[in-house]
Parts: sequence; C-alpha cells; structure tokens
Amino acid sequence: MNVFKLSITICIVMIGLSLIGCDVLDENPKSLLAPENFLSEEQGVDGVLLGAYRHLANSTGNNRGEIGIQEFTGDILRQHSGGENSSAIQYIQFTHGPETGIFAGTLWSPKWSAIRNANIVLENVEEGNFSTEKKDLFQAEARFIRAVAYYKLYLAFGPVPLRTGTDQPLNLPRPSEEEMQQFIESELLDIIPSLPSPGRESAYGRAHNGATKAYLIKFYLNTKQWQKSANMAQELINMAQYDLFPDYENLFKVENEMNNEFIWVIQLTASTELNSNTWITAAFPPNFAKAEPDFFAKPIDEGFEWRESLTRIASQYTLYDTFVDSFDPDDERQKLIMIKYSNSDGDIIDLYGNDDSRPFKFWPDPNNQGRAHGNDLPQIRYADILLSRAEALNEINGPNQESINLINQVRNRAGIDDLSLGDFSSQDELREHILKERGWEFWAEGLRHYDLVRMGKLVEFAQAREANAQSHHARYPIPQGAIDANPVLEQNPGY
Repeated sequence: MNVFKLSITICIVMIGLSLIGCDVLDENPKSLLAPENFLSEEQGVDGVLLGAYRHLANSTGNNRGEIGIQEFTGDILRQHSGGENSSAIQYIQFTHGPETGIFAGTLWSPKWSAIRNANIVLENVEEGNFSTEKKDLFQAEARFIRAVAYYKLYLAFGPVPLRTGTDQPLNLPRPSEEEMQQFIESELLDIIPSLPSPGRESAYGRAHNGATKAYLIKFYLNTKQWQKSANMAQELINMAQYDLFPDYENLFKVENEMNNEFIWVIQLTASTELNSNTWITAAFPPNFAKAEPDFFAKPIDEGFEWRESLTRIASQYTLYDTFVDSFDPDDERQKLIMIKYSNSDGDIIDLYGNDDSRPFKFWPDPNNQGRAHGNDLPQIRYADILLSRAEALNEINGPNQESINLINQVRNRAGIDDLSLGDFSSQDELREHILKERGWEFWAEGLRHYDLVRMGKLVEFAQAREANAQSHHARYPIPQGAIDANPVLEQNPGY
C-alpha cells in the first residue's frame, strides 16, 4: 500500500474507532495505528467498516435533504423558503442540472466513500490477525455495503463505474445496464449465507441476511424483474422475522425504534446535529406554538406544544393539498399530517388550503438537542415488502387475490376498509391503486421518485402541476464535479 493510500486509510480508521467507544481507545492505539499493524488487527478493519456504514447511511450529512431530493420531483411533498429553496425549487420544477446547489452531491458522494471503505476492507481482511470466521463476516459486510451503495447509485443515476479495488485506474467508464445489474444482484445473492439472521448480528445496524433479501426485493422491483421480486419477497415473509407495527401514528417515534417492521434504517441520535434527524426542524411552521389534537388531518390523541429545546429553520417542507385530499377519511396515516396550528400570538393559522400542511411523520424527539433529533430513518419497512410482492404479482398475473390480501394487511393497520378483487377490472387499475397506496404509506420516506419512475407516472404527474418534466428526468444528473474529475464518465442524456 502506498503512503498516500495509507494516510487516507489511517484517517478512516480513526473516524471509525471513534464510533467503537472508549474501551477500544484504551488498548494502545499508537501500536494499533502503526502502518504495519493497523489493518492487520480486528479493531482497525472494524473501524474502516464502521466508517463505511456511516457513509452508506449519509448519517453525517443532510439526511433531510436526501429524503427531500427524492420527494421534490413527486406529487406529495414540496419545499419553500429559506436557503434550500434556490436548489429545491429546481427539482420541484424540473430545471435541475449537474450543479444544482446544495443537493447536487447528496445522493452521490457519500456512497462513493462507502465503496472506498468497503474496498479497503476487502483488500486487507485476509491478512488480518483474527479468526477465519471473523474474516468471512467482515468480507460479507463489506460486500453488502458496497452492493447497496451501488444499488442506490444505480437507482438514482443509472450505471456508474464499478470500482471494486483501490488500485484500479482513476478514470473508469460506465458499464452497461446489464453489467451493472448483474454485479449488484450477484453480490447480494452471494453473501446471504455468510450474514447472520436478523437479531443475531453483533450490533443493531450491522448487515444481516434479512436486509440483504429486502434490498434484493427492491432491486428486482425497480428493475422490473417481477418474478424474482415476488419470489424473494415470499422468502423474506417466510422468515417470520418481521411484522407490521400495530400503530402507524407511533411507528416513527424515537421510543419505538428497533421494532419488527424496520428491516433496515439509518441510525441517528440527538447527540450531535451531524448524526441526527433534522426533518422536524423544516416541518415546524413559523412562530409555531401549539397543535391541538384536532389540528391534524385526522385527530390524534394528544397535541403538541413548543418547548425551549426545539429549533425551527427557514426551510419549509410541506404537503400538497391534493395529496391530503386523497386519503380515506378514516385513514390513520393522516394523523401525522398537521393542517393548522396556533402561533405565538395565539392565532390559529390554516395550513391546508395553501399546499402548506406539515409532514410530522418524524415526531419530535423528547430528548432533542436543538436541531438534532434521534429518530431513525427507515430505508426498508415490512410494509414495503408486502406492497412490493403485491405489485410484482399484479405485473405477472394482473389483478389477483393474493395481491389484494397483501394490500389489505397494510390497509388494516391504517384502519380502512378492505379492497375486493372485483374492485379492479385490469392490471392498470390495480397498478394505479398500488401507487396511491404506496403514497399514503410511504410519504416523506424518500421513495416517491422511484415509485413514479417505475410505474411510468413521473412526467405525467409533474406536467399536471405544470412542471417542466421530460423523460430523461427519470434519472438525476451526475454532479459536474464527478464529470470534471473523470473525463471518461459520460453525463446522463438530457443534462
């Protein structure tokens, strides 16, 4: 390993070791970080791996913005006001390009950092002074991180250079669609036997075979490999490890983290803003003082009052009235949508009617530190697996009873009436309903852009609200900085 690469890796290890705890730092870190030792010891490799997990999650970046950029192009959520608006409005209006302000690298840079760390682990783990069992696990975890990072990059940008080692040329071209898909699929399939079952991993948030199967389900769904998605979804359901949390209103609260519906999450804490959930700071309206129980689209059991520890920001994340109107009146999922509030002067301010209802999905953390809240951000939930299998089966067979039954599981938790097979006379009708159901279930979770692309509705829905959407907007532009750094990296068409 050359000196430049070594110095980068030492920095990565030091960051990773800071996540392990003080017990690690008591064990003579000077000798651990010596060039001849630091990647030969379990703690050093684990430090690089923990850094990879953090980069994959973008847990030290703008997670609010990462969700937002994947919602702004859709029909559910928008942004206005504050410093973010000059960038966000370009995604909302489909005028965004390779240099779109603060959001340009949000989906790009952290994933490449995760891939780099994963490759360092894979190149060094075999020489480590620890057990073969531990080496195999480290390899499987590194491959999981790398494959998921590539899946996320592919979903957003299409094929990107497959960098599988630190000694490859700096300038790599884009692979074909087939090469990219084959790499992601084969990597995830190959590591399933080497990863622990859910709950048996060494710490919450580390890779397990349930998460691997869940990512395969989503990969197959978004690449329209319907039978593979349906089969893998059934395999995960048969694991009997997951279930729907009984109460949607409380599903996303800090006190209910690590529940059996969350298959994979971005772990966040309220200890520091750089590793926290800041969503609610952009959901609070100006001068917010209080929300009574009946100030929500469906009344909740207990209202919410402003407290001194909370912070609001100028950037405002809000919901379109058309989306709020689309819910069944009895739908429990409305309980997290605030439609009015009392301000500090005691005035009641209407939000609904102005495309200004507030997404309170990530309810304020009772132990927040200013902007920092500890709510984990779900990446894949069990509800997504149920609706993914329902969608895949419809794409294979058209309307069928099993798809209806799967959708009804999700609707039952929401407190609304069951669907019947007779409600749908065609595949298109059921597809359109599944898209609506996914909107009601997953609003503000960063899934809408890809759902609209997969179902061929992105351009239609955007143009309906007079946005400048075109077919090439299905993929985001590669950041200009990446194009400048790699002369053989071609930009996506249309940008």
